Amino acid sequence: MTHFEKKVYTVVKKIPFGEVRAYAWVAERIGKPGASRAVGNALNKNPFPIIIPCHRVVCSDGSIGEYAFGKDLKRKLLEMENAFRNKGKIKRYRS
Repeated sequence: MTHFEKKVYTVVKKIPFGEVRAYAWVAERIGKPGASRAVGNALNKNPFPIIIPCHRVVCSDGSIGEYAFGKDLKRKLLEMENAFRNKGKIKRYRS
């Protein structure tokens, strides 16, 4: 695990249940603004998806983005956390 990945995972672990944050938000919090794609790549390698809730990281436009275990599972996990509003957009998005 790289130093960058450890920083990403530390930030993502702190995202509360039922809330989501953008890849860009995570990148800013680790001091690497503009590294949204690198954050996504790090989350794709997440060795502890139960402990590090990478499904809570979404696109800046509120769409769910990708997930190593498939978008269907990511959507189900977010639904279980009641993170959607009507029309399928994320409701608890914070930038």
